[in-house]
Amino acid sequence: MKRRDFLKKVIKAFFLTLTAFIFSASIYIYPSNIRKRRFHYIYLMDEDDLPKKGVRKIEFHYEREHRIVNSRVFVVAGNDKFTAFSPVCTHLGCLVNWDNNKKEFLCPCHGGKYNASGEVIAGPPPKPLTRLPLEIKDGKVYVGIKV
Repeated sequence: MKRRDFLKKVIKAFFLTLTAFIFSASIYIYPSNIRKRRFHYIYLMDEDDLPKKGVRKIEFHYEREHRIVNSRVFVVAGNDKFTAFSPVCTHLGCLVNWDNNKKEFLCPCHGGKYNASGEVIAGPPPKPLTRLPLEIKDGKVYVGIKV
């Protein structure tokens, strides 16, 4: 075997291995069972209990794969409009808290700050807080989460 042919085979093997690694890593980073999940609407509260103004933290639970999962969501009252935000910081996944004095969401892990619209105002978070679909039906409020 000539030296040139040997080097061609080594380079091909290297790029095939690199491609396989990248493909495996992308599957690991974004598993298919998460992509396939659809929104399920979970009961939060009665419509009368929605906040008149400001932000309200609501804790709820649901069943997934025979387990009870406890979760929470922030409901923000706007101009005749309500928005639900996931409490998960978009930086590293810590749970944010609402500071009523500063009127902002604060991440205790790395100091990320979001305004009441969920937009990043300081710190390392790369994206705004995740908006969750909110549905009001027959006087009851439901939040959409991927289960």
